Amino acid sequence: MTWENPSATRRRQILHATRTVAMVGASPNPARASNFVATYLLSSTDYDVYFVNPNAEEVLGRPVYKSLADLPVVPDLVDVFRRQQDLPDVLDEVLALPTGVSTFWLQFGLFDADVARRAETAGIEVVMDRCLKVEHARFHGGLHLAGFDTGVISSRRRSR
Repeated sequence: MTWENPSATRRRQILHATRTVAMVGASPNPARASNFVATYLLSSTDYDVYFVNPNAEEVLGRPVYKSLADLPVVPDLVDVFRRQQDLPDVLDEVLALPTGVSTFWLQFGLFDADVARRAETAGIEVVMDRCLKVEHARFHGGLHLAGFDTGVISSRRRSR
């Protein structure tokens, strides 16, 4: 049995309905993808963003929580920036939370159909191998938040 991401329409609906995002594996290192995505998400007024990393104290001037259980809220969406082999453990943390997480989102390069099926069996929608920043920008008309080039590609050809 194969697994597929929700359609573009459904991903847009997920992002529209989301109010709180927990970034698991958020890094204080500005060279890391999670830091770039965090900067972008904080520049958006769409979400309250929380950072989870047992090895960091602060990311972008915000506190970092050691685990999802330590968050002051149950997030709507958990965005994961961890190694592939860590995904089952991160899902276990999500499943241990009180009801409320509606989406388990795995960043570029992360795909595990078994983890996805486990999450979906528990009633959590899954998006894998997609960047939250890219998807947000895609569905918000390529807005230039905080000076970001959101990566919207014109369909017009450049003349030489």
